[in-house]
Amino acid sequence: MYIEQAYKGLHELWRYAVGVIIVFIGWQFIGAGPLVLVLLAKAMETGDYPTDMASISNLLGSNLFFFLLLLTFVIAFLTLYLAVKFLHQQSFITLSTSRKKIDWKRVAFVFTLWAIISVVFIGLDIFLSSEDYVYNFQPGPFLVLLLIAVVLIPIQTSFEEYFLRGYLMQGLGIAAKNRWVPLLGTSLIFGMLHILNPEVAKIGYGVMVFYIGTGLFLGVLTLMDEGLELALGFHAANNLTAALLVTADWTAFQTNSIYKDISEPEIGWEVFAPVFIIYPILLLILSKKYGWTNWKERLTGKVLPPVELEEQLNN
Repeated sequence: MYIEQAYKGLHELWRYAVGVIIVFIGWQFIGAGPLVLVLLAKAMETGDYPTDMASISNLLGSNLFFFLLLLTFVIAFLTLYLAVKFLHQQSFITLSTSRKKIDWKRVAFVFTLWAIISVVFIGLDIFLSSEDYVYNFQPGPFLVLLLIAVVLIPIQTSFEEYFLRGYLMQGLGIAAKNRWVPLLGTSLIFGMLHILNPEVAKIGYGVMVFYIGTGLFLGVLTLMDEGLELALGFHAANNLTAALLVTADWTAFQTNSIYKDISEPEIGWEVFAPVFIIYPILLLILSKKYGWTNWKERLTGKVLPPVELEEQLNN
């Protein structure tokens, strides 16, 4: 089982506490260093000291800002890898999946499925509410954005999955000795990591339903499928389509996308429909494809060390 993979490494609780600190330092201090230095240099040159995402993007240029923003996740991923390898002496495969190797077909299937669904929904919204969008496509800047996005967004989304649905899921599961605590805990943490996003300040805390609900959906995918593959594919497709197709002055990603949303944002169907309609349908489709059973045990059951698990199975 997926959470129990952590028993194949050093899994004392203090190691996870130290690991979280290491990753946080790598992510928020070392990783953010290039962005802060470039921003300070540009601010001193122009005398303009921006405080919000849109202003920073305008000052640096959206592609440079996007690159530096995503670079923080590259450093974060590296520090997580080093913590797993040296602090826990755990292989990255056991953090990735309960299978013998990563199933890339799973990643590709969900990536393709969600990318198609996202493009259809975004395209439909642009068609039905054309007054809310302006055509923003510029070939040169877009090609640079495409290169940055294709290379770095999968790293960004993979870091979030490996850290939350991987590292913390396994650590909390071993500490709590059950599955529901890490499932709910990582979902709430995922939501809280987005609470400072500009769209939350613009739309209101109601949008947290979407972030926490998405975290819960990704956690269910991970536990039911006994690995991160489906969550990795979904998250990468979600962020890639968002970055390439639509931007807005009030979103976390400020990009040279094809369209720009100029509407006044509000909480609507796009916040609640994924959580309460689309995600459940996706879970049904994936459960049929991959033959998921025993939902209660996989989502809420006990987490036991290998010896205790073997004894329970023998009894």
